[in-house]
Amino acid sequence: MQISGKTAVVTGGSDGIGLELARLLQSKGASVIICGRNEQRLEETRKEGLKAIAADLSTAEGCSEFAGSLNNETIDILVNNAGMSGNFGPDDPLDLALTDKAIFLNLNAPLHLIGQLLPQLQTRPEAMIVNVTSGLALAPRGGGPVYCAAKAGLRSFTQALRHNLKHSSINVVEALPPVVDTSMTADRDGNKMSAQECASQIVSAMESNRPEANVGMVKILQLVNSISPALARKIMLRF
Repeated sequence: MQISGKTAVVTGGSDGIGLELARLLQSKGASVIICGRNEQRLEETRKEGLKAIAADLSTAEGCSEFAGSLNNETIDILVNNAGMSGNFGPDDPLDLALTDKAIFLNLNAPLHLIGQLLPQLQTRPEAMIVNVTSGLALAPRGGGPVYCAAKAGLRSFTQALRHNLKHSSINVVEALPPVVDTSMTADRDGNKMSAQECASQIVSAMESNRPEANVGMVKILQLVNSISPALARKIMLRF
């Protein structure tokens, strides 16, 4: 895809991977609209020339309000990046309210936005939907069952959507990041990819119209999973 001259919407674009994606797309000549919940961070991004809209995508109403705010825009690229962990460990109680919120934001929100913005995207001569899932969509991590389930669901939806739109002008890309250094992973130890490098690899996949962007160490996980899904699950459940 030729990014210059396009209008891109990036959800969860006020920090982390989303912000770096927005910055990189803008640097390549796109007009970028982001959304987020933190007004202070949104105001900072406006200083960078990004159009920032306050939105809570963890509810159907929030998704509809955000999609409605884009009615006067010509959208070429939709990047569904917003997400949250909603995790619980072996010794933690399952917070059902948090679980519902996490599943909606990670899985339902992209479906809602795609459903509401698809008519706009279908009018464009070249358009793209990018769904940011996770390496954990391939094999779950024991400490993050809710997040893994939602991302696996989004991966499955993305694959089916790509098939359904294969004869249209819309390319469907799935981005599968590894552990990235963001506010969501602040309590995690170990090696983390920078958000800038993650965004760079995702945009590279967008420019070349690759159906999947297996980012960083996810390339190795994808290889292991293709040889032995059982081994991939065994490794990641203990991760």
